[in-house]
Formats: sequence, C-alpha cells, structure tokens
Amino acid sequence: MEWVRGGCLGYGSSSTVHLATPKNSSFSYPAVMAVKSCNQADANILENEREILNEIGFCPEIIQYFGDCQTTEENSECLYNLLLEYAEGGSLSYKLKKSGGCLQESDVKNYTKSILKGLRHIHTKGFVHCDLKLDNILLFENGHEVKIADFGLAKKAGEKQGRVEIRGTPLYMAPESVNNNEYESGVDIWALGCSIVEMVTGKPAWNCKPGTNMFALLIRIGEGDELPMIPEELSQEGKDFLSKCFVKDPTQRWTADMLLEHPFVANQVKETVPLKEESEELSTSPRCHFDFSEWVSVQSSSPRSEFWSDGKVDSIFPSLNSSCWTSPADRIRQLTGDRSCNWSDSGCWVTVR
Repeated sequence: MEWVRGGCLGYGSSSTVHLATPKNSSFSYPAVMAVKSCNQADANILENEREILNEIGFCPEIIQYFGDCQTTEENSECLYNLLLEYAEGGSLSYKLKKSGGCLQESDVKNYTKSILKGLRHIHTKGFVHCDLKLDNILLFENGHEVKIADFGLAKKAGEKQGRVEIRGTPLYMAPESVNNNEYESGVDIWALGCSIVEMVTGKPAWNCKPGTNMFALLIRIGEGDELPMIPEELSQEGKDFLSKCFVKDPTQRWTADMLLEHPFVANQVKETVPLKEESEELSTSPRCHFDFSEWVSVQSSSPRSEFWSDGKVDSIFPSLNSSCWTSPADRIRQLTGDRSCNWSDSGCWVTVR
C-alpha cells in the first residue's frame, strides 16, 4: 500500500509517530492512520512490536496493526515503518493534563474495564505488555473508548530474560521485576494499579520528588513492605480494587480475569448504542406482533444461532447465559407443566430504557 506521511503526532526514545494517509482509497485501510518510524538500524523494537501484534490478533481494546514497510526519505535516510490505528484523542496521559490533573471516578472505572479486557486478551494469547502506563493507553474521539498501544517491550510469557535489564518504566515496575528480573502477566496488573492512582490523583503512585534518583526509587519498589499510596478520595470499592493489584507476591496478585469480576468495574453500565443514525427518521413503535415488518425468521439447531456466535451479546449482556435459552419443545413443556413460573428470578431479564 502506498501512503503519504503527514504531520508529527509525537516521538519517543527510539521512534517518531506521524499521520499517514493512503494514496488510494480502499476498504482495507482507514482514511487516516498513524505511522511509527525509526532508523532501519534501530528497528528491533518496532519489529518486536509487529511480531507481537501479529500473534495477538484483533481485540477491540488493543490498537490495530495494518502493516509495515521500509521507506527512503528525502535526506536518504532509510526508515522502518509500522502502520497503526490512529487514536484521535491522544493518550490518557494527555487527557489527564487537559482535565486539570485528575479524572472523575466514573471515567476511571470505564477506562479500567477496557484496559482489563485488553490485558486479558494479551495474557490469554501468552504475552506480557511490560510497559503499561497512561502514555501507552490511547483515547478515541468519542472520549470513552481506550486501547492499549506500544508493544515494543512486550514479551512472550514464560520466556526467561537473557540478562539483567530494566524493561519498562521504573515508576510502573512491579517488585518481582526489580528483585528477580521477572516479567510475567502480574507486572501488567501492578502497572494498571499505578495507572489508576495517577488517573485519580494526577500524581505518580510512588510519592517521589522530581529528579529522584532512579536506583533509589527501584530500591523502594523492590525492598521492604512499602506499597504505593492508595488515594483517600477513591471509593471503598476502588481502594479494595487497588489492594488486589498492589500485592508484593505476584502469585497472590489478582489476574485480569479476576479483576473484571470486581465490583469496581463489574457493575459498570454499558453505554447504549443508538438504534438509528441521527440522520435517519425514527420508526413508529409497533403496537402488535404483526407490525414487525423487518422480522426475519431464522432456524437454528442450537439455542445460540449464528446471530449470537460472535460473542457480542455476551459482552453487552453478560447476564444472558445458555440456560436462559431453551428449544421450543422444552419451552412448551415448561409452560404446560405443573410447575408455575417463578417471575421473581430476573436473571434472564434485560432492562430496556
């Protein structure tokens, strides 16, 4: 695919990010992308990111990867490029600064839930991000959707480190990384806790002055029983959630799966999706079953037909499970049996507003 490099969006220690637009319109690529570039000689981090994103595959809470290429610039510099999904809202770090230094707890809950879903996918695929922080969580135009980005330091779970090294950002590092050079899925959970503290307070999870010696900070993280400060302004649910993230022993730290069941995020109401675009005229509410003119009958051999097979229903209505859906014969037997229906059991009901 041919594309045109646009304005600079940002830069890091090893690469720069620009806007990129395809030269020819195509359904395969969005109209605007982000291109991450570095010198060909230093391409190992971006190549690692490409391999990780390829193996992880698609997840709504992870930034999408569209391809890679090499380009020769006007100054004859040879660059390696990754074409990625463009996040209009910038990073959560940028939003935090724009919001005056802290975010409302309702927003923190929403962002935390999305991040956890992304981490669950990463860990299920057998990888560890290793550099989770607000700079690497990108926000989209609607202001609610966030995605995990920057997999340059990610690694395969269980893969031993070849040498003692600092992988990630010291302020977000877990004790086992400092002490034992270990980078498994638990380090992402610890970093998530640090990110939540920062979203709530606008300050790093570790109370340290600007210019603090990095090695002194690492000693604080690795040695003794000191833990990051849990914000007083956080609700009791939020404080308890953080206490599950900030556990020194990684084997006792909660996983992404476990945290998704925690009341701090589990009770979040999914944002409703409009049934019609604003430009479309709203239809009249049906008064009887004959008014459903667009109804299409679908025959299925299983309670979950192809309509439900993509898993979207589970993510929108987690209370719906397979026990709620019976075959017509079973349903008739239920209705004609001696047992009366227990309407107090609302497990299979969905509130519609």
